Amino acid sequence: MGYKKIDKSLGFADLALASSLKHNRSLKIMEKIDKAIDWSRVESILMGHYVVGTSSEGADAYRPLLLFKCLMLQKWFHINSDPELENQINDRLSFKKFLSLPFSKPAPDHSTYSRFRGRLSKEAMDQINSEILRQFENQGLTINEGVAVDARLVKSASHPISNNQIKELKDRKNTPEGKLDKNGKPLKFSRDMESDWTIKNDKAHYGLKEHASIDVNHGFILSATLTSASVSDSIYLPYCTIYSRHTKQPIKKVYADKGYFGKPNREFLSMNNIADGIMRKNTTAAKLTSYEKERNKKISKVRYIVEQYFGLSHLHDEAYKARFTTIIKNKFDCWYRQSAFNISRGLKILGVATI
Repeated sequence: MGYKKIDKSLGFADLALASSLKHNRSLKIMEKIDKAIDWSRVESILMGHYVVGTSSEGADAYRPLLLFKCLMLQKWFHINSDPELENQINDRLSFKKFLSLPFSKPAPDHSTYSRFRGRLSKEAMDQINSEILRQFENQGLTINEGVAVDARLVKSASHPISNNQIKELKDRKNTPEGKLDKNGKPLKFSRDMESDWTIKNDKAHYGLKEHASIDVNHGFILSATLTSASVSDSIYLPYCTIYSRHTKQPIKKVYADKGYFGKPNREFLSMNNIADGIMRKNTTAAKLTSYEKERNKKISKVRYIVEQYFGLSHLHDEAYKARFTTIIKNKFDCWYRQSAFNISRGLKILGVATI
């Protein structure tokens, strides 16, 4: 087993279409995107973490960079399913050109994308996202001067059930019978058992929670992860801050709303020499002063950038709802969104292309 050999020489289909491609605007945009990123550095990270294709036995595998770029296309062009991604790649010349896939060759089967998602580690995705941000930093975009932290609720991919029912299903799943379907075969599909209930604005919500940090200068996603919905926003400020550092430059200030107010987060920022941009709120011991109220207003004008990311991904990537029934798959979907969003953001700021 090795990697599939992609013949990049012009075939009959490529030659027949060569003259018309000169006037294809979509193709020109994809070519700009392809040239703006040093994909060889991304491929180097992928190859260091991707074991498929390294064996001498079995069928040849697709190179991980090709599959990674396929998932970037899925995010950029708001393609809702893997079968549709396969169809779009087969249908669009600009996609095949971006992937260096000859026009006469079919796209990878949709099941290949699903398997690929499960074969990378969090460490690999962290390194890829860091590499993308460092490439933009090298092109003059400053990162880490300020970080805005916030969280949003995400609907479960399964219909809501009570916490007692969730516990019963979890207990059953841990038994031999719980791993089989009604025909006695291993379960292929299962409902989401990692979501739970929380109350926000007097409304009950069943699902997950995305915790994210955003660069306040340019709106890059610096870190993102998912938990059950009932997990407190506040305890994830240290996590979001630590995973926000992708360059040698230290983080200067962290901004957050009143939900993150409290001694533990203030002490964390102080111990790490990071300026405190957390909004203050009234306590039983003291009311907000005029200075603190004015300070809150100034912080709210900066930390809106994280709500902008939530709004854009809600609109274009349907990020308000989980795609999968396991939290780990949804986390990887979140990290792929992070890569695609940051590439799109950086290219737009630099004036290279708008995706």
